[in-house]
Amino acid sequence: MDVKGHAAIVTGGGSGLGAATAVALANAGAKVSVLDVNFEGAREVAGKIGGIAIKCDVADSDNAAAAVAEARQKQGAARVLVNCAGIGPAKRIVGRDGPMPLADFERVIKINLIGSFNLMRLVAADLGSAEPLQDGERGVIISTASVAAYEGQIGQAAYSASKGGIVALTLPAAREFAQIGVRVLAIAPGIFLTPMLKTLPDDVQKSLAASVPFPKVLGAPEQFADLVMHMVQNRYLNGEVVRLDGALRMQPR
Repeated sequence: MDVKGHAAIVTGGGSGLGAATAVALANAGAKVSVLDVNFEGAREVAGKIGGIAIKCDVADSDNAAAAVAEARQKQGAARVLVNCAGIGPAKRIVGRDGPMPLADFERVIKINLIGSFNLMRLVAADLGSAEPLQDGERGVIISTASVAAYEGQIGQAAYSASKGGIVALTLPAAREFAQIGVRVLAIAPGIFLTPMLKTLPDDVQKSLAASVPFPKVLGAPEQFADLVMHMVQNRYLNGEVVRLDGALRMQPR
């Protein structure tokens, strides 16, 4: 799909992978809605790319529906959805203080998995009535999984479960939405230099980079955005989860 002139929604677009993706889409000519629970971050990114900023809690049904409706009213129905909103707190299932509070597990699942599903269902509902483009394509939905879906480390039980859910969701969603010409994909990034990682000491960052087989560097958000753009443009990519990790395979800890 050529995104020029079409509307796109990026969740978690106020920073990190989402911000880089919003920039890449805008540079390709898309009209971008930057959704984020951090409205100041969303507004800063939107201001740089000529997009619109919308405060959105992806895990809240009514709030997300209102955000999608606002984006639709201002820019038209989104042909592209990229789900980047997510959290990744580390906590053992049973730690020194006893079992993990169930609410902590629920929060990660609700934001990462249910939030991605929430936006997927809302955008796909709009796309069903959109005018078909080349080869009958109406749009593409890309979610963010993680290598933790495959090799979750100790302390990543909730995060891995949420990202594993995104992996498992991708194919059945692609099969269902095939009837309306909407492709569904996911990216499973490895260790990327996001704002959270930038707060770590330099020696820790270097140690993490050294664990990547090749190239021995932390992934750049722009590389994630590059893959998003290829997925958007390549109409034969569908129903797939692509690892973007420099051949990294995570160890238990």
